[in-house]
Amino acid sequence: MTSPGKPSPRSAVRPLSDEQVARLDACHHLVDPSRERPTGPREDNEAEIEEQNPRQTRWLLAGASFVVRLHSKVRAWGLERIPERGVFITAATHVTMFDVFVPMMALFHMGRRPRYMAKAELGHWPVIGRWFRLVGMQPVPRRSGQAKAIEDESIRILTSGRPLTVWPEGTVTRDPKKWPMSLKNGVGIIALQASRKLGHQVPLFCAVTWGAASINHWWPWPRKNVVMCYDERLDYADLLADMESWGPEPPRAAADELARRIRERMQAVMAQIRDERPPEGYWDYRTMSRVSGK
Repeated sequence: MTSPGKPSPRSAVRPLSDEQVARLDACHHLVDPSRERPTGPREDNEAEIEEQNPRQTRWLLAGASFVVRLHSKVRAWGLERIPERGVFITAATHVTMFDVFVPMMALFHMGRRPRYMAKAELGHWPVIGRWFRLVGMQPVPRRSGQAKAIEDESIRILTSGRPLTVWPEGTVTRDPKKWPMSLKNGVGIIALQASRKLGHQVPLFCAVTWGAASINHWWPWPRKNVVMCYDERLDYADLLADMESWGPEPPRAAADELARRIRERMQAVMAQIRDERPPEGYWDYRTMSRVSGK
């Protein structure tokens, strides 16, 4: 079974201009996330690094960073918000496959080693699939009816002390202009249930990457601009106020609301990076149409 719809072509959006990158740099002081410690000296999380196949991870990180630099001029802001210790969730956009590599590369260069949820097909790719598994990939078998098991494993990762990265759209966006589309509420269930089990709100950050949609991967030169924002911590304490009265799982309404807040924050940050006004409503993956409202 294939995913409904196809991602829109590169021609659907404009490349990110040098002038816009300069404006973002003036506002935020952009850094190169493909280099070690892009924000300056900080303490590595040695326990995570040693636990996650350190030698193989270093090789993959060096290779991924080289490929990203070869294909793009990548910059980022907000990386100093990445905690040095403790669990956290990164919810990342999914416009292209760069949205997998850029936040992973940035987090690794900042001395953290999150586990990450990725479609199971990646683990079967020739050569690189083995590396994905070695560096913490948690395979997600799509359309398998295993959503509950996937959520439970994600919660276990967080409650065992490891950070987690998810791409809550579930696949590359089908929005014709490549804005964030509808999110699966699993990200809300994971964050709320892990917070309840740990007894505190698990920090949750959005990572928004833009610019790679214009890259021609057969001939990527001249290199295109790619910018990522690691956004401020998203507060959802109000959704945890009555967690002692929940049943076995968080209320669906609360999970839906958290997913909505993540999508809206992703859209707002992407609008800033693109210097464009987003369309009204959002693209719904189930109906393959734009829907109004929040």
